[in-house]
Amino acid sequence: MRRPMRIAAFLTALAAAPSASADTIGVNGVMRSYTAQLPAKKPAPLVVVLHGKTQRGADMITRTAWPKVAKRQGFAAVFPDGLNHAWADARTKAGPELRGPPPGTDDVAFIAKLVEKLVADGTADGKHVYVTGVSNGGAMVMTLVCARADLFVAGASVIMNLTDESAATCHPSRPLPMLIMNGTADPLIPYEGGRGSSYFAADGFWSTEKTVAFWRQLNGCEADDASVTDLPDKSPADQSTVTRISSRCPTGHDVVLYRVNGGGHRMPGFSPDARFPRVATGLLGPQNGDIDGAETIWAFFSKFP
Repeated sequence: MRRPMRIAAFLTALAAAPSASADTIGVNGVMRSYTAQLPAKKPAPLVVVLHGKTQRGADMITRTAWPKVAKRQGFAAVFPDGLNHAWADARTKAGPELRGPPPGTDDVAFIAKLVEKLVADGTADGKHVYVTGVSNGGAMVMTLVCARADLFVAGASVIMNLTDESAATCHPSRPLPMLIMNGTADPLIPYEGGRGSSYFAADGFWSTEKTVAFWRQLNGCEADDASVTDLPDKSPADQSTVTRISSRCPTGHDVVLYRVNGGGHRMPGFSPDARFPRVATGLLGPQNGDIDGAETIWAFFSKFP
């Protein structure tokens, strides 16, 4: 089997997860599916969690700490499904070999209608809605913040950078706090920009530094770092460490970068994010175990109540 075919087969296996009951909502004549974890007390803060390409919402339920964090902290979490296991973010060139959603898919409308439904039925507090996602889901986070900043309090994008195309279409109605979490050894979304080393990598990505600078400018922050903090290396075996870089921003406009030094195309976590961790490491790079992505992102979101 050729290497590209092996990688495609692995990504499909990586996406496979036990089936979960899902609700549906009609958007532009198309039935869209999602799974919601409801809190005991309503209305509650809501976190929209967006999967990566080749995945579905169930993967974020079974392979991240979001369900556990939501239950402990008492917020609602919703895990939508992209069509063809992908999101129609602002980029039109999002990878040469992996199929995207059908032409004409409007995922901004889908997520907006989903949020509005959960607010209308009393599940979510409309003043406390947050959005996060990984990879293609991270690009969709940026697209949503740019297009519908009125819906959200803050956003968090994991293992994704901007492109010329996505930046040119970004005109948020107001500044929102933004967290970015990227690995320096990512073979798909290169930390330094350009094209990654993976067969499935697309070209034209900005560097993480340029991406952070873009959000700083949008949010009225100063151009230089406010502080650089190397976090404890709690998991030496993972071959990576984490550095937190904050910005000097107006109150409530925070921009924070978690640089995963030596980290791959993986969200940091205290438990494996893949069925076959060694294979995932070989294809996507190391997963950092010093921090947990969901725990870290919620700690950021909860600062903006």
